[in-house]
Order: sequence, then C-alpha cells, then structure tokens
Amino acid sequence: MIKFNTQLRHVEPEDYYQISSLIFHEANIHRHLDWRSPLEWIGAPNYWVLEEYGRVTAALACPEDPPRVAWIRFFGHQPHLSPRETWMAVWEIARNEISRASPQAQVASIATKQWFQNLLLSSGFELKQNIVLLELMIDRLPSFSAPQDFRIRPMHDNDISAIANIDIEAFGWFWHNTADALQRAHSLSVSATVAEDDSGVIGYQISTGNSRGTHLARLAVKPEAQGRGVGSALTQDLIQRTGTQRLSVNTQHDNAASLALYKKIGFVRTGEYFPVLVYPIS
Repeated sequence: MIKFNTQLRHVEPEDYYQISSLIFHEANIHRHLDWRSPLEWIGAPNYWVLEEYGRVTAALACPEDPPRVAWIRFFGHQPHLSPRETWMAVWEIARNEISRASPQAQVASIATKQWFQNLLLSSGFELKQNIVLLELMIDRLPSFSAPQDFRIRPMHDNDISAIANIDIEAFGWFWHNTADALQRAHSLSVSATVAEDDSGVIGYQISTGNSRGTHLARLAVKPEAQGRGVGSALTQDLIQRTGTQRLSVNTQHDNAASLALYKKIGFVRTGEYFPVLVYPIS
C-alpha cells in the first residue's frame, strides 16, 4: 500500500544508484526495447521517482523521443509495493504533467510482460497493434542476384542525418528513430551498412548481436527506392559480413510491405508477439 510518508518527485542525478537497485529486481520492472538503459534517461523530462523515507521505491520514465511519442522506457518498484497501487499513484501525476506540457503527445508502450500489459489496459491504454517476431535460418536463405544500380558499404557517422530522413519517410512519425537514437544504435551495432546510388543513401540496416545469433534491429529503404531489391541486398550483405547462422527481426503485424519483404527473404514467424499500447493524452 502507498503510504502517506511517500512523495513523488522528478528524478535527480543522485538517484542513480537507487534506480540501479530497482533494475536489479528484474521481476518488478518493465523496460522498453531501447538503445539506452533506464539509467541513461536520468535528466530527461518525464522521469519520476516515488520516495519513501528518503529511499527510492519506484520509478517511471517516459520521455518524448521522438517528439509527440512518450514511450514508457522504464517502470519499476520495490517488491514490497503493490504493482497496481504503485502504478496508479505514479501514472496519475505523469499523465497530468504530460498533458500540460505536451497535449498532442501519446504515451506508448511495448508491453513485453503480461503484468504490465494488465496495468496499462486497466488505466485506459488501448491496443494500437502487435509487434511480431520473425526468424531466418541461414540455410533457408534464397539466392539473390547482386545489385547492379546501387552499392553497399559500412555506415559512417556522417550518414546519420541521411538515414534519419529515410527512417521517418519509411516508418512515419510514431515509429521513427531520431538522429540521436540512430547514432546510439550505430555505436552499439555489430553491423551497420548503407545502400547508396548516384543520388546518395537510399537505405540502411543496423544489427545487434545476441546469444542466438544476430538481430536485424532496423532496416529502412527510401520509399522511392523500394522495389529495387535494396532491403534484400542489405540483408544478404549483413549475413555475409557477420557469418551469422540465425537472424531475427521484429515488425508490426499490419506492416504489409515489411512482412512481404521478410517472407521473400525467407523469414518465418516464430509465433511470439508483443502488444503496442497507447494512451492519447489529448
């Protein structure tokens, strides 16, 4: 039960180690599929902590990135607290503050855990779509002809501006990554490449490594360059560069273009999915 001797306030740099303690209790936290850890968001707007006798017992972070989309990057609490009571206490303040500061924003979450999904649904969040997981076993990879009218090369830091523009053109305002997020993704990648022709960069991929193989974290092609085999070529080049034997990817269940591309390459659905829930502030 939330007691009278608690206070909800904005996070401060001095809370770093106590939030680290919250993260340690993995069973009681939600973390966004993000390029930053919850600790790296300290100092950003829309980050609150619940404090009891000077001890941080819960935290919620949902900064806007990209603008107008406040993804819930982190929610966690100490095990002795009720998840529902803690969430409702923090969410009431968060919702009101976000509404005043950014009335056109949506608060959104990819609910990877059932308990957190239940909390969101009970507090007015609605299902927007599902993220589906796909996987490719390399021995099933179809053969593709080498591209003739574009080339693939490693991504450089000075490509970030161009790929940020491609990202928003390909994914739209809700799903796009900012230049800062793409820069971080590039720095953490095991492979990052761009496709370019005489007009400049027309597509890119950024991938990460895991214990099962490689994850194609981001793949985007300029709308006017789609249909030329750019996505397939970037994927095949990724496999050759990394030597991976297993490649995974996520996409929205209603993104017909992405699903068609991945099916053509040889990806199959794993049956796993995560709901995307949104709360329209306005």
